[in-house]
Amino acid sequence: MTGTLVLAGTPIGNVSDAPPRLAAELVSADVVAAEDTRRLRRLTQALEVQTTGRVVSYFEGNETARTPELVEALVGGARVLLVTDAGMPSVSDPGYRLVAAAVERGIKITAVPGPSAVLTALALSGLPVDRFCFEGFLPRKAGERLSKLREVAGERRTLVYFEAPHRLDDTLAAMAEVFGDGRRAAVCRELTKTYEEVKRGPLAELAVWAAEGVRGEITVVVEGAPVSGTQRLDPAELVLRVTVREEAGQPRKEAIVAVAAEAGLPKRDVFDAVVAAKNAARTGPTAGKGLT
Repeated sequence: MTGTLVLAGTPIGNVSDAPPRLAAELVSADVVAAEDTRRLRRLTQALEVQTTGRVVSYFEGNETARTPELVEALVGGARVLLVTDAGMPSVSDPGYRLVAAAVERGIKITAVPGPSAVLTALALSGLPVDRFCFEGFLPRKAGERLSKLREVAGERRTLVYFEAPHRLDDTLAAMAEVFGDGRRAAVCRELTKTYEEVKRGPLAELAVWAAEGVRGEITVVVEGAPVSGTQRLDPAELVLRVTVREEAGQPRKEAIVAVAAEAGLPKRDVFDAVVAAKNAARTGPTAGKGLT
């Protein structure tokens, strides 16, 4: 008989959140595949257990090469426990390749459900949680990041991202540019740990806050695109709203930002509409009228 692959959730911060079955599985597994064997050692010490099986590393750098070895152990009848540094294996962590290979060989797969940064952040965000999309980490390069965000600019479901603390301000600024300054979001930092913090607000405000420097493990939850209403405003209506604000004494730049926030649009869209109207006013039959 073939063995069993066990995907085990590990604490995302507070070790007391470890599922009770995790300790038993760590003790009984024939093979423990860990993303970081040093963190596994700290986990077993905290749980006051010792692994009795073989411990091997299984991380992004060796995932492809080590998967066949683990599959062969499973085919031979071993119980293989897969753990990552935090949360569930395969969710932005190693595991997918091993699961896919085990499925192909007809090997039994089970799980020890555990804490999830995605679900925890969603629950704490204060944003709609009935439908959501998990997008993982965004690309590191600015152009690729913007392109990826534009792909989901119209997504109505709540969006969840992981991000490194040193890139958070750039990511939030890019989100504000693509989704609109006023789109609501929540930055969840150090979930379940001593310095847990949830910062909520419009994307533009969060970007300013993050520019001061943020530390720790970060999960970002972003409100989905509006279902109806101002998102469907045509360029002429956007220009009219900017004009009304200008006539009331508001500087054009501030008026554009405000209208973009009202409409749930990137400020670039409103700016482009204003520039187009300005150019048309200069060259069209009604030159001299409207925006100047």
